[in-house]
Amino acid sequence: MTATTQPFIGTFVADQAHSSFQFEVVHMLVSSYRASFEDVTASVVVDEHGARLEGRVKVDSISIRTPAAFREHVINGKDFFDGANHPEITFRSEDVRLAEDNTLSGKGQLTIKGITKPIVAAGTYKPLVEDPYGSQRTAIQIEATVDRRDWDMDWQAPLPKGGDALGYEVRLTANIELVKQGD
Repeated sequence: MTATTQPFIGTFVADQAHSSFQFEVVHMLVSSYRASFEDVTASVVVDEHGARLEGRVKVDSISIRTPAAFREHVINGKDFFDGANHPEITFRSEDVRLAEDNTLSGKGQLTIKGITKPIVAAGTYKPLVEDPYGSQRTAIQIEATVDRRDWDMDWQAPLPKGGDALGYEVRLTANIELVKQGD
């Protein structure tokens, strides 16, 4: 889109009740392990030059269908998110492009465990709609695939006949419903 043809202009904040951040990683070479974070905050500012996205999730809000002890001692432990010492994951975009076909692409800085690395992400956005209460809403879904070792999450166990118990590539997905602020 050109500088004058953005699909919408304004400042938007996440509707926390309708937003999530998930990760997915291959487990034992046979399935995908998925988990999500419930406490998601985000803001998007769109002007005639493009979009800027900032988001954060609380690591202690991870919701997993396994026992709490697994969540607290493994996923939130030092081998993975180390939630006690690093309670947030943050993303700050450097460049987000909204295309006419409702796709988006962007670059930004992802911080996990206090380590900040550049990532490239892509996804989609929805056109503005008016909700029953008169607010303007849109949504974005954005994905990136990262190597968890870049954030010192390098735990591994070899399988007896070869291969790794846990994949190194992790797919991150943010589904964020956004509400326009003021006019």
